[in-house]
Amino acid sequence: MLTLSQFYTAVFGCKAYKLSLDAGCTCPNRDGTKGTGGCIFCSEAGSGDFAESRSLPVAQQVELAKKRVEAKLQGRSGSRKGVYVAYFQNFTSTYGDTEELLAKYRAALSCKDVSGLAVATRPDCLSDSMLKALSLIAEEYFVQIELGLQTSSEKTGTLINRCYTDNDYCDSLLRIRRASPRIHIVTHLIFGLPGETEAMMLDSLRFVLGHNSGFFGLKITVLYVVRGTVLAGMYERGEVKTMSKDEYLALLKKALALLPERCVVHRLTGDPPKKTLLSPLWTQDKKRVLNEISELTRPYPCPQRVLSDIVAAL
Repeated sequence: MLTLSQFYTAVFGCKAYKLSLDAGCTCPNRDGTKGTGGCIFCSEAGSGDFAESRSLPVAQQVELAKKRVEAKLQGRSGSRKGVYVAYFQNFTSTYGDTEELLAKYRAALSCKDVSGLAVATRPDCLSDSMLKALSLIAEEYFVQIELGLQTSSEKTGTLINRCYTDNDYCDSLLRIRRASPRIHIVTHLIFGLPGETEAMMLDSLRFVLGHNSGFFGLKITVLYVVRGTVLAGMYERGEVKTMSKDEYLALLKKALALLPERCVVHRLTGDPPKKTLLSPLWTQDKKRVLNEISELTRPYPCPQRVLSDIVAAL
């Protein structure tokens, strides 16, 4: 396995920092196209609570996001020089008028020191025109598409109201690869979804591993409950129990042992908004959680030959 830092450094030749931006989208399971209410865990901000305001022009969002990154880096040792990846994070960032969205992507890429584009989306919201346009962008810039799978259990998928199937996910993988082998695909999984056992969560991971190859990305987070969601009501009624830190770390240890060497681990913990977080409260201590996760990843060094292959692959 590779860490995201290793991967981005190999791609860009320096450190890269993601800028959380808002493309002004919604989702088909919110607007009535496929459902209403959104996924049961998704906040009013569309799981992009730290993205800049959609009311601002993209260029202004980029500058504000840069300042956020710089503020976080204050006091850290080492050089802070690097490039940025414009990350359209919340809701479904390919859901809308293709030309309008592409104009926003290009506006972000035209900003100083922005060298890559990342778009978070659903497997069922990638039109042929969007994929063609992203493949053209990928000829000049690094492009990353993040797909929210969350679970491979169709029963859980229905419960969480994701309103797409595992087949939609598999089809999107094939279509992205046909559009451009240069596009970096990242899959999101959530551990601790209602009713799921440890075996089911590891089966979801095996499902992802079985359908991806090359340098593919993975994001795993523990389920967390924030106010204003359907999940919050379920939690308050005692219908949902969240994972303890020990349970989550023990499961991550088993998950990490399954990862191939070309799997890029983008995230192993979430970043819930503290003001609205109901559970699990241990996720608020992000520094401690990251330190404990780093101890889990330490036994898995990345071979130099793998790092050398990244540039050729992308």
